[in-house]
Amino acid sequence: MMFAAAALALLVTLVLAVLRAALGPTVFDRAQAANTIGTVAMLLLAVIGFLTGRPEFLDLAITYGLLNVIGTIAVLKFFRNGNLGDAGLDPSGPPPR
Repeated sequence: MMFAAAALALLVTLVLAVLRAALGPTVFDRAQAANTIGTVAMLLLAVIGFLTGRPEFLDLAITYGLLNVIGTIAVLKFFRNGNLGDAGLDPSGPPPR
């Protein structure tokens, strides 16, 4: 019963995060909402795996969480530098802080 309540709370959180992603005034609000959606989806996957008695869902949730972190870093690097291949170093000056 307690895990079913947790799953319901996660679904409500997921809906609120989707609303923030749709209504966010800046691109960084949307990126944060996308990261939150990925985290909540990972937690929901783990809870559903526990409720259905399928422990392999936890492996999928961990993999999804790692992809979520890598994807968020890539998106933020793209918005900062405009290019995923750019190291961000300027040969004419000191490295950025």
